[in-house]
Amino acid sequence: MTDWIDVCEFDAIDDEDVRRFDHADKTYAIYRYEDKVYATDGLCTHEKIHLGDGLVMEHVIECPKHNGRFDIRDGRALGAPVCVNLRTWPARVHEGRVQLQPEES
Repeated sequence: MTDWIDVCEFDAIDDEDVRRFDHADKTYAIYRYEDKVYATDGLCTHEKIHLGDGLVMEHVIECPKHNGRFDIRDGRALGAPVCVNLRTWPARVHEGRVQLQPEES
């Protein structure tokens, strides 16, 4: 794995919210739920819509286009129209900052 990448201040993401993060030609979705952070690929596996525009309800992100849902904790697809899981990424809070550990280049 690569080094941790700085995303934003922890307080810049509200609880049960999502933030789009672009890095090295890849889009991620960064979530905050119950004072923890999670990271997944940023595009829905159904039609490649940005999840950063989606709705977070507890630990579920809902895609803004066809309402496909994923569990932000493990990327699991939760029913039609999505059937392919999201890839998840290590995320943490370090010194008040959200950090992501993306794949190796």
